[in-house]
Amino acid sequence: MKFLVFLGTVRDSTPPRPARLGLRVAKAILNWGKDNMADHEFELIDPLDYSTGEVFKPHFSYAQGKAPEALSTLAEKIKSADGYVMVSPEYNHSMSPALANLLNHFGSSLYSFKPSVIATYSAGQWGGMRAAVGMRTFLSELGCLPVSAMIHVPHAQDAFDEEGFANNQKEESWRAYFGRALSQMQWWSEAAVNHRQNKDPFELSKVFKSSPTQRNIS
Repeated sequence: MKFLVFLGTVRDSTPPRPARLGLRVAKAILNWGKDNMADHEFELIDPLDYSTGEVFKPHFSYAQGKAPEALSTLAEKIKSADGYVMVSPEYNHSMSPALANLLNHFGSSLYSFKPSVIATYSAGQWGGMRAAVGMRTFLSELGCLPVSAMIHVPHAQDAFDEEGFANNQKEESWRAYFGRALSQMQWWSEAAVNHRQNKDPFELSKVFKSSPTQRNIS
């Protein structure tokens, strides 16, 4: 199976140094996947690698074959993935605007009927946990239902080094903590993959392709 780890920041510098605190957390998750789910693939999705343009225009708003290459590439990755890990800092008790912006460029049918993991972090003591509350609603609306266990990393600058390895001899503790959420994602992903082979979920819940009014009672 394949899992995408979305990094929810586009800042290239942030206090406290060094830059891109969230990248440490994302790399820690990737390291866990490499060591504990070696039969599956984990890929980092960094929004700095995918230009979405200055004016918001989602992938599905373009005519067939006319979307920017970066959007089409990411759309295919989202569609083919079996689960997602959403790594976000906290902005005003909410999820990262950068993460929401990137995810909103794609229709919910690409994410649907797959699990997700909420992973938040901060330089302070709360670990972004207040952002995680709103992320449950957001991800559920996309269709990639969050598993019950979440990952919160307070004082992330002290928890992991630049390559995502734990500081202060707490590697095993962090691995066990990550494992609870990520193993739940694996379990639900396997269940979804197996059931999808027997029953197309979109036969039961049609994709909205033409208008939001398709949600209405006919």
